[in-house]
Amino acid sequence: MVALLTRQVVELRADGHRVVVVTSAAIAAGLPELGLGGARRPSDPITLQAVATVGQSALMEVYRREFARHDVVAGQVLLVPHDFIVRAQYLHARQTLGRLLELGVVPIVNENDAIADDEIRWGDNDRLAALVANLVDAERLVLLTDTDGLLTADPRIDQSASLIEEIHEIDHQHEALAGGAGSARGSGGMASKLAAAKIAAWSGVDTVIAAARRDGVVADAVAGVAGVGTTVRARPNRLPARKAWIAFAVVAQGQLVVDRGARTALEAGKSLLAAGVREVNGAFDPGAPIEIVDTDGEAFAKGLVRHGADEIHRAAGHRSDELPLGVPAVVVHADDLVALPRPVSRRR
Repeated sequence: MVALLTRQVVELRADGHRVVVVTSAAIAAGLPELGLGGARRPSDPITLQAVATVGQSALMEVYRREFARHDVVAGQVLLVPHDFIVRAQYLHARQTLGRLLELGVVPIVNENDAIADDEIRWGDNDRLAALVANLVDAERLVLLTDTDGLLTADPRIDQSASLIEEIHEIDHQHEALAGGAGSARGSGGMASKLAAAKIAAWSGVDTVIAAARRDGVVADAVAGVAGVGTTVRARPNRLPARKAWIAFAVVAQGQLVVDRGARTALEAGKSLLAAGVREVNGAFDPGAPIEIVDTDGEAFAKGLVRHGADEIHRAAGHRSDELPLGVPAVVVHADDLVALPRPVSRRR
């Protein structure tokens, strides 16, 4: 499979495209090296992380060898969520990937399983791939899987199931069709691929979910060949990199409950004021990412708070003229806030 993929990447490069490969399988590659395959596969995270240290080098050697057959240099880039959460690291990762591409190198990106904190990790590489697509200003994200794409039903149950060739906006029906996690060989699945496609769409990137086994799948996906898989279209208004980072790369450390008027204002691009806050949940410091929900419990925005939880709690529900001198009314500035509208179904 790696040989097939590398050949397609080389062909794309020959056509003038710059390609970043996001891969998995470090643990899978390390298990046979240590005689821990099959029924002997460990389940504890510490051992699996140790296995990944062996597997990373083995996996990279396969990529290096296959690309070398075509006189192409591959370079390994290992990322963890902190590389996206910490702004300075995010920018550094962007510069490194950009420079590798300028040098003619094919970056091979993977999550750094060996050191990733089990409490804060991607868990699958689909979301990582979507964030990398944003990081490098990609035009197309191709997610390869073992099915033809998103189907109208489970083909094991409904023989009339057919491929959904194009999605303009992912809605709850699409997410229900995607189902749960994938196979025992990986932690992803159609649900994770659809979630990644949603991230990419907000980043202005078209996504194609297609079968890895299909002949010429990568080139066809990039060329926009009809029926190659499920294409999830980018939204017309691309989120700036900073707002995409806030929306998808950072983990919320708390929650603010706001009233209906505040929700309307936020969805119109306004800042969140203390007067609109009804509840403060969690303990967080100034600058922390938080989730914003309405009084019905629906999460509709994320942002970076200007103040800590205690200060916001004291100011919550008070108009600007009611606040003590020196206490600013703005809780989350519009520049630090991303409001996500309700999904609309426009399936074709």
